[in-house]
Amino acid sequence: MDYDAEGGGKVLLNENDVETVCLLQKMSNTRERTITLDKDEDSMELRKINTQDAFAQWEYTTALPADENGLTNPYYGVSYDEYIEKVLPALISYEHPVNMPEWFVPETYYYLWDDGRLVGEFRIRHHLTEALRTGAGHIGYSILKRARGKGYGTEGLRLTVQIAKEIIPEGEIYLRVNKDNIASQKVMKKNGARLAGEDETHLFMRIAK
Repeated sequence: MDYDAEGGGKVLLNENDVETVCLLQKMSNTRERTITLDKDEDSMELRKINTQDAFAQWEYTTALPADENGLTNPYYGVSYDEYIEKVLPALISYEHPVNMPEWFVPETYYYLWDDGRLVGEFRIRHHLTEALRTGAGHIGYSILKRARGKGYGTEGLRLTVQIAKEIIPEGEIYLRVNKDNIASQKVMKKNGARLAGEDETHLFMRIAK
């Protein structure tokens, strides 16, 4: 199964890893996977990727552009059957990777839900490589187009940062944002991010642990 490592490359899951992936699916389903937003406990929550929400996760994944605002998605346009058989087991396995190259960084996917609707995706990379330190950082996220401008990015990132603080070993949470993505810059600043540097096209932001 393809894995896009933000400049690292792609990885194929061997068929011999099927039993391991199935075990990881069960682990993901049995672990605590829901965090509720403080402001509205009845309607909004952040859920770890799982098999019960497979259809909604597939709908979001297959519609997410291959590259939008720096967030890459190699599964754009994937069929539901392929998502169930290959993509979902692979994405779940990335949290506890098995038989992966040394450069592979564990990554966990979360989805933001509001009143039964999946409205955003958030990814946590568990530690930094040199490429991530000067690149995409710890967290990548996207919000459903028709749900943008409603505060989902701010609240979803807030919850994701809470989780990331318990996972990452670094003293700060690293993020990257395109200079022309003003909305995402505001989301990061509302979550306490400071500007740490920039290049021609990106701003590099940091959130203290």
